[in-house]
Amino acid sequence: MSEKKYSEKHEWVELNGDVATVGITKHATEQLGDIVFAEVPEKGKSFEAGGEAAVVESVKAASDVYSPVAGEVTESNDAIVGDPSLVNQDPEGNGWFFKIKVSDVNQINNLMNKTDYDKFVMEGA
Repeated sequence: MSEKKYSEKHEWVELNGDVATVGITKHATEQLGDIVFAEVPEKGKSFEAGGEAAVVESVKAASDVYSPVAGEVTESNDAIVGDPSLVNQDPEGNGWFFKIKVSDVNQINNLMNKTDYDKFVMEGA
C-alpha cells in the first residue's frame, strides 16, 4: 500500500498496484455529521477524475463523492450501504466507498499528501 493522497473535495485515495481505494476524509465526516445513507457505484462503471461517483447523506446535508482518479470500479463497499454509520466510525478505513482500477497511476501525483491536505483544511477549505 502506498501513502494516502487527498483531493480538494475531501476524498482520500490509497493506491495498491493499479487499484485505488477511495473514501471520504475524517474532516468531511465531521462537516457532514451523522451519516444516514450511502450510495456506492456499481462494479464496472467508469469515471473520469473528478466525476461524481457516489452519494452520502447525513442529518445535515446530501453530498456527492467524487472519484479523484479516472478508471473503472472493481469493487464497491456494500457494508456502508447497509450500515452508513461505518463511514463516521472509520472514514479512512472500513468506511471506504469503492475501489477503482486506475487508468494511469501517475494521476495520484496530482493529489495532496497528508501534510498538504491538513494545511488545506486548516486554511478553511
